Amino acid sequence: MSEVKKLTQEELTSLQDLRNGYANTTNQFGQLRIEKIMLNQQLENLENYESELEKTYTDLQKKEQELVGNLNEKYGVGQLNLESGEFIPVE
Repeated sequence: MSEVKKLTQEELTSLQDLRNGYANTTNQFGQLRIEKIMLNQQLENLENYESELEKTYTDLQKKEQELVGNLNEKYGVGQLNLESGEFIPVE
């Protein structure tokens, strides 16, 4: 049978430091991955909100075009002062 040899305290400490280093690094990788998942979720939410805003903007443009068309039919071509509500026809 082989003789059992004991490691020095310094060697044991070095091995424990390595093991702790691996454990800490593995934990940090996990935390990083969770942060990336959360950021991707936030990005997806922002992209969805952006799409909603684009649709709202497009809908407003369509309403504006319809309103301008209706006003042009009723009053002709001209300028409208929104503050006074006066329409000035183009001559």
